[in-house]
Amino acid sequence: MPTPLSGHHVAVLMGGLSAEREVSLVSGRECAAALERLGAKVSRVDAGRDLAQVLSALKPDVCFNALHGEWGEDGCVQGVLETLGLPYSHSGVLASALAMDKAKAKAVLAAAGVTVPGGGLFNRFEAAAEHVMAPPYVVKPNAEGSSVGVFLVFEGANRPPQEIVAPSWTFGEQVMIEPYVAGRELAVGVMDGKAMTVTDIIPRTGFYDYEAKYADGGSTHIVPAKIPTQAFERALRMCELAHAALGCRGVTRADLRYDDVNDVLVLLEVNTQPGMTPTSLVPEQAAQQGVDFDALVLWITEDAYARGGAGGKPA
Repeated sequence: MPTPLSGHHVAVLMGGLSAEREVSLVSGRECAAALERLGAKVSRVDAGRDLAQVLSALKPDVCFNALHGEWGEDGCVQGVLETLGLPYSHSGVLASALAMDKAKAKAVLAAAGVTVPGGGLFNRFEAAAEHVMAPPYVVKPNAEGSSVGVFLVFEGANRPPQEIVAPSWTFGEQVMIEPYVAGRELAVGVMDGKAMTVTDIIPRTGFYDYEAKYADGGSTHIVPAKIPTQAFERALRMCELAHAALGCRGVTRADLRYDDVNDVLVLLEVNTQPGMTPTSLVPEQAAQQGVDFDALVLWITEDAYARGGAGGKPA
């Protein structure tokens, strides 16, 4: 019996160069296994600086981009794929670069009517010398994901986080500092421009950091979120608007904070290549909507084909 991707060669781009490499390897592994179950010939590609040469030799029909963070999610790899004329999953060059740059993305989202937190960019040495705003606030790299390099400065803190000026800091000279919004951590997946549902994330540690996102049992996900209907619907519409305003395509995930005491909902960022690990939010939301993991991977792959490239959309 023929399978949906029989005869199609898919290169799964994984690993890469960013601080999110290990997460990407897991996403890539899961997606590659699903593609093989769907009948595709799969090439697993650890995306380094020689990506163009590797793909030129492989000649895949389509690329499934399972990279996260710098190089793979910020428009650089997308530019390589555009140059090679290969169809690829998720957002294009501009949307990828824009969504990864938190400051520029916030400006675009605010102009489109999306509620975003205040704050702005600060030199990391100035931000480490003294509080640039009254605590509580959040310090984060301007162009990283997965809560890498994120610090919460609590009310009453004597000084800002000194980690941002440590020799090990590799996330740029400017940091994004935003007022901390108390309340719930929410996430909304958007697929083909339509929001799926809202997840309420309850981290085991009290802060949704890297471990809470990816460690087994690091957080509890309530799907769908048990929040007031009006806030639920507002979150869905806000994330659809953000997806469109940034020019995204395929599947994205937006992260939000909801202050349920004061009914304040703000959108923190849009992830153009959300995680596809066993603990990831988008596969969980898709499953809640009746779309299992393999069907989700198939849709993402078909969506990449549909935007052009040799062979067209799989039969």
